[in-house]
Amino acid sequence: METPDKSSTAIAFVYRGTLVHSTPKEALQILEDALLGVDSEGKIAFIGEGNESQKLSEVFRFSPSAVTQLDQHEFLMPGMIDTHIHASQYSYAGTALDMPLLQWLNNYTFPVESQFKDLEFANKVYTQVVKRTLRNGTTTACYFATIHTDAALLLGQITNDFGQRALVGKVCMDRNDAVQHYRETSQESQDETNRFIKELLNRKYPLVKPVVTPRFAPSCTEALLAQLGATAKNNNLHIQSHISENLEEIKLVKELFPKSESYSDVYHKCNLLTDKTVMAHGCHLSDKELALFRETGAALSHCPNSNFSLCSGLLNVRNVLNHKVKLGLGTDVAGGYSSSMLDAVRRTLDGSKVLTIQDREHKTLTFEEVFRLATLGGSQALSLDEQTGNFQVGKDFDALRVNVAAPGGPIDLIKYEEPQIRLEKFLNLGDDRNIVEVFVAGRKVVPFREA
Repeated sequence: METPDKSSTAIAFVYRGTLVHSTPKEALQILEDALLGVDSEGKIAFIGEGNESQKLSEVFRFSPSAVTQLDQHEFLMPGMIDTHIHASQYSYAGTALDMPLLQWLNNYTFPVESQFKDLEFANKVYTQVVKRTLRNGTTTACYFATIHTDAALLLGQITNDFGQRALVGKVCMDRNDAVQHYRETSQESQDETNRFIKELLNRKYPLVKPVVTPRFAPSCTEALLAQLGATAKNNNLHIQSHISENLEEIKLVKELFPKSESYSDVYHKCNLLTDKTVMAHGCHLSDKELALFRETGAALSHCPNSNFSLCSGLLNVRNVLNHKVKLGLGTDVAGGYSSSMLDAVRRTLDGSKVLTIQDREHKTLTFEEVFRLATLGGSQALSLDEQTGNFQVGKDFDALRVNVAAPGGPIDLIKYEEPQIRLEKFLNLGDDRNIVEVFVAGRKVVPFREA
């Protein structure tokens, strides 16, 4: 329990009931009959025991009658963090999953993404994906947009307006022979990236930041990759891209970058592997490459739905964790057909069990471990763990209020269940109907406010 010295900041609200979250040492920590106070700046002011209500109210100057009591089927958990999602692909999520990665990009993705020069179309898609992910409990999202700067800026505006914490990337690609009208010159990509970064930062959105976004090595020349690495370093920015998603892609990278020792080496030579880098997939990384990730502080985003749907590969998450590489989960819409992080949790567990079927020596992931990956792990992967990811005094209150017994919901409770069982049922069976409230930085963002 955390009860710091008296705060000078006013308390905005207090919850009493069950809290579940992760710490670096504990995959699941359960605090029953806890008090959690949030100050007027949206930060966690204190965490104490329920029977300390009177004492804490005197220290932090709040009325005990103003405390919101969670019922026996409810709990608070940290908001989930989607470390890899293509906002621009949301319109065809749930379809077009009949091809491997490279053909899928050429036949479906690039033609759709080229439409985002139309800001009306972009506004419609981006509004829907932000609302949907928030309803699904995604409080932080790391978004790919498209090559269109103004549409990417619009995505930043929409995430800010709805109150979602986000990293937003204008995609960079100066090599694309499949769809001639959907690529940039190297100079255009550099110039527009700089314009995107400058304009987004100038808007001073409190929770939305730019992320340098080379699509992936096959769609970028080495000159562009190197320039983007310099841009990220000079501006101290996050970086996102893809790596080792499928075998055909890896073969192509070897052909395009014959002087590089590995796929990871391509990015490393261009200063794109840093402690603020998150690379999606990594299904086929060697142990030597994982060691390089550990050395540089770069993170991986595990996107199991996409890896299964496009038949890309099966990431051994246990091996990644054993290498002490930062790892979060991602939906990878629309390669992944679901925009819900609950789906990412379930597919991660499925993938681990498949590996155990193949090798009985494999240590299957527990639901508690995967819960941590979806919350604290994601914040660590995005280097945002000083602000969010779990319930710690001083961090922003990014949280979900979950009711496992929500009326009309997908879960039937036959008897009273302990908090650990309630969490497991929610992760395996729950959906947005069980998510009663969503908070980001202390602001209630779901239910949505009426316009």
